[in-house]
Amino acid sequence: MKTTLVVVGRTVDKHLIAAIDDYVGRIKHFAPFDIEVIPELKNARKLSEAQQKEAEAELILKNIAPGDVVVLLDEGGKEFRSTEFAAWIEKKQQIVSKRLVFVVGGPYGFSQKVYDCASEKISLSRMTFSHQMIRLLFVEQLYRAYTIIGGLPYHHE
Repeated sequence: MKTTLVVVGRTVDKHLIAAIDDYVGRIKHFAPFDIEVIPELKNARKLSEAQQKEAEAELILKNIAPGDVVVLLDEGGKEFRSTEFAAWIEKKQQIVSKRLVFVVGGPYGFSQKVYDCASEKISLSRMTFSHQMIRLLFVEQLYRAYTIIGGLPYHHE
């Protein structure tokens, strides 16, 4: 199973880029993983919130292939403890035949079209984080999940 993180807009903070790249490299020791960056919309300030979500949806959906299992990182999603997330990932490894695709939306979230193509929603926290920070939190948790699955000492109870 390949895992992909789809994000809207590139990461701009050099410290976050370095940390994200570090975890991406670590994840790749366990499983195929990549981040697909959807370009930010041009003239987004001239678009309404609904127009922006619809335009982003078209770009997100172009990155979804038939057979992909789509999971939205969404404030209304299910919350996991790290060990629960690891068990969830391990189960997905057994049943997902193509790609497990996680999606981080733009500043206004997702349009209904994106919700309709998703099979699940996960929340990384009840707190609000920037879209840039969520990328780092997600790759760290994915790496942690793989170390838990592998019985490595990165995670401590």
